[in-house]
Amino acid sequence: MYFDRKDFSSEKLVALYKSILLPRMIEEKMLVLLRQGRISKWFSGIGQEAIAVGATMAMDPEEWILPLHRNLGVFTSRQMPLSKLFLQWQGSPDGYSKGRERSFHFGSREHAICGMISHLGPQLGIADGVALAYKLQQKNRAALVFSGDGGTSEGDFHEALNVASVWDLPVIFLIENNGYGLSTPVSEQYRCESLVYKAEGYGMEGVRIDGNNILTVHDTLRGIREYCIKYQRPYLVECMTFRMRGHEEASGVKYVPTELLEDWGKKDPVANYETWLREEKVLSEETVQAIQEEVRQYIESELSGVLDPVNIIPDTEVEVDDVYAPSSPPVLAETEDGPEKRFIGAISEGLDQSMTRHDNLILMGQDIAEYGGAFKITEGMVHRYGRHRVRNTPLCESAIVGCALGLSLEGYKSVMEMQFADFVTAGFNQIVNNLAKIHYRWGQPADVVIRMPTGAGVGAGPFHSQSNEAWFVHTPGLKVVYPSTPFDAKGLLIAAINDPNPVLYFEHKALYRSISGPVPESYYEVAIGKARTVQDGEDLSIITYGAAVHWALDYAAAHPELSIGILDLRTLLPLDYAAIREAVGRTGKVLILHEDTLIGGIGAEIAAWISEHCFQLLDAPVFRCASLDTPIPFNGQLEKNFLASARLDEYVKKLMEY
Repeated sequence: MYFDRKDFSSEKLVALYKSILLPRMIEEKMLVLLRQGRISKWFSGIGQEAIAVGATMAMDPEEWILPLHRNLGVFTSRQMPLSKLFLQWQGSPDGYSKGRERSFHFGSREHAICGMISHLGPQLGIADGVALAYKLQQKNRAALVFSGDGGTSEGDFHEALNVASVWDLPVIFLIENNGYGLSTPVSEQYRCESLVYKAEGYGMEGVRIDGNNILTVHDTLRGIREYCIKYQRPYLVECMTFRMRGHEEASGVKYVPTELLEDWGKKDPVANYETWLREEKVLSEETVQAIQEEVRQYIESELSGVLDPVNIIPDTEVEVDDVYAPSSPPVLAETEDGPEKRFIGAISEGLDQSMTRHDNLILMGQDIAEYGGAFKITEGMVHRYGRHRVRNTPLCESAIVGCALGLSLEGYKSVMEMQFADFVTAGFNQIVNNLAKIHYRWGQPADVVIRMPTGAGVGAGPFHSQSNEAWFVHTPGLKVVYPSTPFDAKGLLIAAINDPNPVLYFEHKALYRSISGPVPESYYEVAIGKARTVQDGEDLSIITYGAAVHWALDYAAAHPELSIGILDLRTLLPLDYAAIREAVGRTGKVLILHEDTLIGGIGAEIAAWISEHCFQLLDAPVFRCASLDTPIPFNGQLEKNFLASARLDEYVKKLMEY
């Protein structure tokens, strides 16, 4: 192995040696403790330390790094104390994630490290968001994100590189090509000669280097960082290395040919660098032994007080409270009077006022700039706020959700328009596994709103009409709102933007231009988590939301012989259980009405809660009126038959006759 000293001083060379030696010796100790049962799992980076250490030490300490589970050197090079790292590995409440996360699936704002999730690819999009924040702030910084060779097969890899290139973002994509994804060799992962060739396809520069040579890694990354900052461009680095142990210790290495292990064993990044330092007279035998003893003593000292078994006494209230970041009390409207506005106009006004109020608010979505979005809600905003804040995106839903989270790491707010709620499936992983869980995992808020144009009744067929809100109500950490009036549409959107938690904001397409109502011109919020009594009644209560509120109102107006109470939930997560109980108590007969299909809809949860908590108030079973359990048909007559409104009269009569 050839080491090029270049401009490195002897002090720097020794510092690099100490930095690469530390994670190696920690790992050797952890493997002993693993066999003793002191830790439960270990993902070894032995043989790959030069990449994590060399790259991290090339970055500014305040620049975000997004590592993987074999990158102990990132954490140690950021001066994270071993004692607390070990508490993290034990699942201790005194670790970085209060015992809620494993190994390296955590982050630390103090050390500018964003923890991975097991799906690997999604963090690439987060790096785009961090780099976008640097660009908007005009900071001389770059983001560094790691990927394995296996992760390059994921769609997130394509999306993140594409967005970074299209948006000219200073982000370094570093591939650790260690030959295997668990047991699958790279020959079964890709067919290109080298992964770095992918860079050209995205219009960015790339380089393939020896990932076991710490001087090569460090010097290359120093130069690449300078390039990314100077030219505001991304860069792809493929570091060739090898995984000397199993995917994790239980996996073993029987699937690896013996001669391959022997060949790479000769390329050990720690041993070879140490040998070179001796040959160059930078280190003597005595100095090496002294450094190793110093590291050994540090490890033993750090572990001396944390090796006791972990015993957590769970506090359920704390666990539940930590799912969400604390939010400020809402600024409620002084009056509900105001000029008549259509539903779509109220949403646009809420966005516009929020953009004025928050200069750190970024809008992102397909065609939202000059075109104004598919429904023209953002029309004109690009001229008022500029393309840097109203951003057209490629068709990369996953990367853009990740980008929104990356912006949040740097203190930005963002609203992403999912052009149709149906398309959210392409970004589902980012929402339910990254946005929803990040605060619970390590206390990082995800200050993100995703606008979800939803619903049928407009003849758009099975891929532009779905009601998929129930998918997200089942996900702790998200908030889900669904207005039915222009007043609520504006107030709930402003509240969602002000809330530091991820909010899915459902807006029914059929209401855009068909519903009007008074909307105060002032900047105001409608409290998330509070239902609205639309009208009182004595015969039965209809609990509903969205367009179905108007179905219920129309039905009540057509049947004056019935006294129908209508409760508009407005927020589906969290639910206003007090308002639900009150609606049940007023009439004793409850019909839950929603446009979503029946099985697994939000109505099932509400009905179960009522049966469990309000049984004594009921005079009849809780009935659910929902749309057919079929995909949504295109033909207008078939669609009308599909919708729950087609069976509303039938269910009201059944309930009243009970």
